[in-house]
Amino acid sequence: MILKLILALILPALLVVLFTRVTYNHYVGLLLATALIIASIYKGYTDSIYIGIADILSLIIGYLYSKRMVKRVKT
Repeated sequence: MILKLILALILPALLVVLFTRVTYNHYVGLLLATALIIASIYKGYTDSIYIGIADILSLIIGYLYSKRMVKRVKT
């Protein structure tokens, strides 16, 4: 449970950043990472509500970081 919570706090943010680096668009990066999180919830890999909340929090942090990263690259 603790390992899943730690991974839920780290991996979605990394996914958003990775997809943003590949597509050069932070909206597409967030959309692709969100689709993967929704698919994992649908398949039943999320055991508790706390892991879902950690996923959402991590997506937000990853989005904010990738937004700043894209702005820095464009200027």
